[in-house]
Amino acid sequence: MPMQRSAVLVKPDGLQRGLIGEIIARFERKGLKLVGLKMTYLTDDQLSEWYVEHKEKSFFGDLKGFMKTHPIVAMAWEGIEAIPTIRKLVGT
Repeated sequence: MPMQRSAVLVKPDGLQRGLIGEIIARFERKGLKLVGLKMTYLTDDQLSEWYVEHKEKSFFGDLKGFMKTHPIVAMAWEGIEAIPTIRKLVGT
């Protein structure tokens, strides 16, 4: 089974609701290892790149506006089959 890495962003509302510790705990219980963590504000260009699949949708402007209201927490997770494990935890 391959070792994989994946990025996970905790949106501003997750940070505001104090969910970071619980999110980390859930990922660790699934056997994943936190290999990077950063709290940051995303730029318009970064959001356009991250959400490129939504750029033609009507909610795209609102999504970008929401994501810039507060900082996000960006995490890098590593583990055996990390990508399907993360998708199972958070959805696609």
